[in-house]
Amino acid sequence: MTTAFILPIFIFFWIVGAIIIVKEQQYYRLLVTLGIFSCISFACYLLLASPDVAMAQAVISVFSTIIFIVAFEKYYKTTQPLDGAVQTNPKPSIIRKFIIPLCFCIALGAMFIYFIPDDAFVTELRDQYVALFSYDIGGENAVTAIYLGYRLYDTVFEALILLVSIMAVIHLSHYVDLAASRGRPSEIQNSDIAAVTIRLVCPIMLLLCIFLIANGHISPGGGFQGGVVAASLFVCRYMIHDLYDIPIVQVINFEKFVFVGIVLLGALFIYLSVQPYFALDQTMYLIAMNMLIGLKVACGFLIVFYRFIAFERR
Repeated sequence: MTTAFILPIFIFFWIVGAIIIVKEQQYYRLLVTLGIFSCISFACYLLLASPDVAMAQAVISVFSTIIFIVAFEKYYKTTQPLDGAVQTNPKPSIIRKFIIPLCFCIALGAMFIYFIPDDAFVTELRDQYVALFSYDIGGENAVTAIYLGYRLYDTVFEALILLVSIMAVIHLSHYVDLAASRGRPSEIQNSDIAAVTIRLVCPIMLLLCIFLIANGHISPGGGFQGGVVAASLFVCRYMIHDLYDIPIVQVINFEKFVFVGIVLLGALFIYLSVQPYFALDQTMYLIAMNMLIGLKVACGFLIVFYRFIAFERR
């Protein structure tokens, strides 16, 4: 069965699932529908020849669905009716809550397995990437050239999603303050062995962060990996010192400026092609983009970690 036949079917269910999510009012049914919608998204991305996006969608959907279920379960356990009122809203039956969505999901999975495309995969785009990435984008790492050149839209929107997620964590929290002057310290600092070990590991982590960002265009690594390592330094800092003297408001503003820098640099080099008019070396572009992405990721994870430690751990 060809992709041209099965893909419109999944796109149809994709659109229907999006409409159901917008119209759904019951939280539990909404969570189940989101899980099914993620499965359909995974199939659509895979059929559209984007296996990397499909794998990311599958992993994120699993974790997000579990986190949502746990969060709503804890919320409803701690929420009591006002003035002793008894909730009289009829609960949906087990068939509507689980059986029907589960059968629907199994049917879609069976249909996807049955209609797996048996035609030969088109490798023209892959061959073009492999043959021309060094000339078009620069560097010796084809993966870096793809996500900072050919598929820069994906990278920009991933950075935007991280920014939106951080803003959501801040504004959807119960606390209106952005920074805390003091809070609970880490218990790890009471252990001499742990404190000494963390102090020894931190310089190695800093060198690893610099290596991943500076050599991402010629070796495995890049801005995302280096940014996560940089954010881990602040986690270690909290464990052996504290986190409350960091000017987190400035970090939030700095992250926004870094995102603007990512968009502008990518637009100038890739979309507007200013390289023939300005002496902007391709290698310097890759290093600069990896550096900006690393700063963006480090700031994002630092803000989220600070938010949960400074406010939720009081």
